[in-house]
Amino acid sequence: MTHDFKTVDSSRVSISQLMQPSHSNFGGKIHGGYILSLMDQIAFACASKHSETYCVTASVDTVDFLNPIEIGELVTMKASVNYVGRTSMVVGIRVEAENIQTGAIKHCNSSYFTMVAKDDYGNSVTVPGLILNDKTEVKRFLKAIKRKSTKINRQKEFNSNAFSLNNYIEDLKDFNIKIDLPEN
Repeated sequence: MTHDFKTVDSSRVSISQLMQPSHSNFGGKIHGGYILSLMDQIAFACASKHSETYCVTASVDTVDFLNPIEIGELVTMKASVNYVGRTSMVVGIRVEAENIQTGAIKHCNSSYFTMVAKDDYGNSVTVPGLILNDKTEVKRFLKAIKRKSTKINRQKEFNSNAFSLNNYIEDLKDFNIKIDLPEN
């Protein structure tokens, strides 16, 4: 690795692809799995560009499909490193679809891929730090810290041996469920 720190702009990646009938689902819209595959590819490219090494996907957070993508639309994905840890990076991805006949652009989804840098033997390696150059980059970094903290706290709360369903019964009363557990 040749740099101790890199700017967000230095590893920003953008790709565009025309959506074809072969990419569609049974409903005639572009298949979400196909979009996720493209997102994983751009996350890899962005993270590898930042770390200057091979990267693997560790997790995907917050994939909300906001608007369907139609056959014939031009999909553009923009990726940037929003956060770096010691060996991991969070790559933020924005997906937009453009009707190439009208020029109308819609935001289809945003997501966060956690990527881990690896050496030739599969060991995790240290990644360069991140130089934040504007308020948006700082906000994205802080949001990534918050998502990570929330995830860790949720895992602790629900994976703990001290978990008790009785603590949550009141929280569940307004949901469309029936709890029918065997008595111990």
